[in-house]
Amino acid sequence: MTNLAAAAQTFTNPAVLTPGLPEVGVSLLRVFGALGFVLAMFLGAVWLFRRWQRLGVHQGRAPKLHVLEARGLGNRSALYVVGYEQERLLVAASPAGVTLLASLPSAAESSADAPSPSVSFAQALQQILGRK
Repeated sequence: MTNLAAAAQTFTNPAVLTPGLPEVGVSLLRVFGALGFVLAMFLGAVWLFRRWQRLGVHQGRAPKLHVLEARGLGNRSALYVVGYEQERLLVAASPAGVTLLASLPSAAESSADAPSPSVSFAQALQQILGRK
């Protein structure tokens, strides 16, 4: 009977069944430490990904598309001279969309028949639009 009484006491006494729980402060420190580690790993991976993308573009061939010049024309409208390989294009951007205005001569051709420096931007634009 003594064995039965001892067994009954172990089942009814919770201190005997459960081992000691860790302290709350240690548990919180472990949880926040793990959270900080996971966030640091995530942010590091994002930084590496963005850095790798940026370096991948520059390590390859040189970009062919360049905005050579831009002029604002007022409220959300602008003119752009865009260069692609040996071509130059005059493009207008507005809230309605983007429009190709003219195909300009290449840089080598334009140096031969370049307008004089005294020609204003408006006159040069009229001259180019007149060729179209």
